[in-house]
Amino acid sequence: MPSLKDLRVRISSVKSTQRITSAMKMVAAAKLRRAQEHAEAARPYAERMERMLGSVASSVADSVGAPPLLAGNGKDGVHLIVLVSSDRGLCGGFNTNLSRFMRQRMRELEADGKTLKVLCVGRKAFGQLKGELGSRVVDVLEDVSKPTPTFGGAAAIAERLTEMFDAGEFDVCTVVFNKFVSVLEQDVTPLQLIPFSVPEGEEVPEATGPEASYEYEPDEEVILSALLPRNLSVQIFRALLESFASEQGARMTAMDNATRNAGDMIDQLTQNYNRTRQAFITKELIEIISGAEAL
Repeated sequence: MPSLKDLRVRISSVKSTQRITSAMKMVAAAKLRRAQEHAEAARPYAERMERMLGSVASSVADSVGAPPLLAGNGKDGVHLIVLVSSDRGLCGGFNTNLSRFMRQRMRELEADGKTLKVLCVGRKAFGQLKGELGSRVVDVLEDVSKPTPTFGGAAAIAERLTEMFDAGEFDVCTVVFNKFVSVLEQDVTPLQLIPFSVPEGEEVPEATGPEASYEYEPDEEVILSALLPRNLSVQIFRALLESFASEQGARMTAMDNATRNAGDMIDQLTQNYNRTRQAFITKELIEIISGAEAL
């Protein structure tokens, strides 16, 4: 049985932890509101840009002059996954869900005879997967979203991906991130970046009436050559914003649960302390009474 001093030290330690988790919860909640606003504001722009590019690209996808970012290089043997995780922990299953998805995706690609490469944005998922990914990791980019995601950081990643694609280092590129749904829910979302592909569910609905005919000035190839690199930066920026909002939501939930658990532990330890103290008092009374009776 622990002594009263041990129990007091334990209660004090848990109370200190509870103050820390409570403070982290409040900080995450303050960051979450702004991060959620930014992520939700970026969605319509990114989705409309995808839809517009999909409409323009549908007429030139199979043409000889189609830009490489649209048509690809004709191969799909090497897949590069840009894995967007966090640089800090204490955010529940945020990084664990990404790691689970990556393990499944790795098995699927290797079963199909594909080569996998990974560019980690954030070090936590890499820390969980480094034993399995090994030499497949191209690089680990840290503090990209510190203190908050910026378009400049996304543009730098997009430029690097373009250079790698031009150098023939991969054939297909997909970004994987946690999409913010709510404070309690974040969905792991893959989004193909190169070659450009309109995600499922984003297609323009089929027209029931006469179809309109459009003429572009300049032509479609020139428009796509200018907009596809821009779209690459926009989609990466969107992934960073969604991931940052998801991280704050997951951390706020995790710290709230930790604070509640610390409160329950303090109650249980206090109860054990009172019982132990009462047992010591009872024992001392029995010894005093027994000594008095012996006299």
